[in-house]
Amino acid sequence: MTDMLSLDRLADIMARLRHPDHGCPWDLAQDFDTIAPYTIEEAYEVAEAIAARDMAELKKELGDLLFQVVFHSRMAEEAGHFALGDVVEALCEKMVRRHPHIFGDGNRAADADAQKAEWERIKAEERAAAGASQRPVSALDGVATALPALMRAEKLQARAARVGFEWPDVAGVRAKLDEELAEFDAATDPANRAEELGDVLFVLANLARRHGIDPETALRRGSAKFERRFRAMEALAGPKFPSLPLEAQETLWQQVKAGEKA
Repeated sequence: MTDMLSLDRLADIMARLRHPDHGCPWDLAQDFDTIAPYTIEEAYEVAEAIAARDMAELKKELGDLLFQVVFHSRMAEEAGHFALGDVVEALCEKMVRRHPHIFGDGNRAADADAQKAEWERIKAEERAAAGASQRPVSALDGVATALPALMRAEKLQARAARVGFEWPDVAGVRAKLDEELAEFDAATDPANRAEELGDVLFVLANLARRHGIDPETALRRGSAKFERRFRAMEALAGPKFPSLPLEAQETLWQQVKAGEKA
């Protein structure tokens, strides 16, 4: 079966699931808002399969993510906006447009970083053309509000840095972190404390970026490490773990930690 026939079959399955008379009641009850959380969830499950280097699982999760694209496209077609073919065609046009060094007469960049900079330049031109008659163009345009908070913070900072709004070295970021931590410590009410903590997290995302660390990945790995060690503590202590005093739990934590380094 060719790739196109496979995609056509998938689109046909989705159309039958959404058939107003004979479709699936659950699928018919959905709309863009109710499906969006599933789309995000499937993207994270793709990332999890990649992190685990589980190719069988990755194939399955990529299929689930593709189905989300088909689902949204079908609902858009029913509403008269666009169809799956339009999505594919728009993507093809964009890829060709953003790779003039491959599909046109543009010059090939010296390396991946230079090519990424060219990609961002073309994107900025597209945003400017699309928004010129609607509102002022900003260097921060195009950073989705639905991104995970740490990821969005890093992207906003990277966009600002491209137009020169950045400390000359990482020492400035580190000093700003100390300043924000002091302001958090000085906060006297819950609302102000929450605001100051947001500033702390924002600067931490910047600190990660300046060190070439993806903050979302770093936090995910930190959470995984905590989970691994906590479960090991529970296994060592058995059913009595919840009743142990904090000092005993801390001893178990250090024991697990030392075991990982041995």
